[in-house]
Amino acid sequence: MDTDITIIGAGLGGLTLARVLHVRGIPATVYEAESSPTARAQGGMLDIHEHDGQRALAAAGLTDGFRDLILEGREATRILAPDGTLLFDQADDGTGGRPEVQRGELRQLLLDSLPAGTVRWGHKVSGARALGDGRHEVTFADGTALTTDLLVGADGAWSRVRPLLSDATPTYTGMSCVDTYLFDSDTRHPAASKTVGGGALFALAPGKGLAAHRESGGTLHTYVMLNEPQDWFAGIDLTDSAAATARIAQEFDGWAPELTALITDGDTAPVVRALNTLPVGHRWDRTPGVTLIGDAAHLSIPNGEGANLAMYDGAELARAIATHPEDIETALTEYEQAMFPRSAEAATDGNRLHELLYGDSTPHGLIDMFAGHK
Repeated sequence: MDTDITIIGAGLGGLTLARVLHVRGIPATVYEAESSPTARAQGGMLDIHEHDGQRALAAAGLTDGFRDLILEGREATRILAPDGTLLFDQADDGTGGRPEVQRGELRQLLLDSLPAGTVRWGHKVSGARALGDGRHEVTFADGTALTTDLLVGADGAWSRVRPLLSDATPTYTGMSCVDTYLFDSDTRHPAASKTVGGGALFALAPGKGLAAHRESGGTLHTYVMLNEPQDWFAGIDLTDSAAATARIAQEFDGWAPELTALITDGDTAPVVRALNTLPVGHRWDRTPGVTLIGDAAHLSIPNGEGANLAMYDGAELARAIATHPEDIETALTEYEQAMFPRSAEAATDGNRLHELLYGDSTPHGLIDMFAGHK
């Protein structure tokens, strides 16, 4: 295959694409803005689903390595009322299809599976433009540039490749997440540890909630969800950690102390993450020599599918390229025509889940959903 393949972004989607291409004997190069694999924390737990994420890892030949990363017991789920009453408690009996792993460890598994030099670190994209005949030029912040036969944007919500295909930009959902961590919880935060249990905890009310996960090493990672405008969060001085924590915790006045402790006892400064989405059903006309995968293509409200879809996109694009190595446009058409409805369905399902979590019927609609999956 003579096509030069350039992937922008060394997240799970871009790395899966590069790995499955490598398995198929097709080289590719990944360009990543971060300076190294350890330049920043890679987020929390991921549940990897049988129908997409696990299939992608199988295509990458990494099923055994993935199984070694699974944290046993983390599929357990409990739901508490704001006053601490236990409403739902489902143990992890080992029969679930969504085993949990740490995102950073999964990313490292993918990185370790690639030939040395596949990922070029410290390459922040400043722009991309079409040169004609399906070729594109990518420029980097350091002033260097490259040209490529096939350009794949795996560069997330604020993709620099997306403008080649679409005018769509992410918009704020109305809700943001505040991350907090409690470390060594079994020893240092025993009440919070007992409250969260062995897997995931949800404590919900309309427009707000706490979602906590037991990660490795006794770490409790809490996502504090608040339906507030961005100006509200901008009014919180995050440089004053204690004051910011107190202001966020104030929104949960009257909640059980073992729940609010997940905010007030945090061992790290709170970090606010706005939740943005692309339009449901986002698509574009076939444009020679370029496509998108993952959040760059179909950013949606968090629903447990984002990482799975990104990896599956990468695996399916690689499969299409390997099937049509001498006809890249046919490969891109085949990939996109399957990806568009798949991602639209996932985004629609995500919006429904978001309503179950934070809508007027919470938490009873969520309990009914979990009970139906038993």
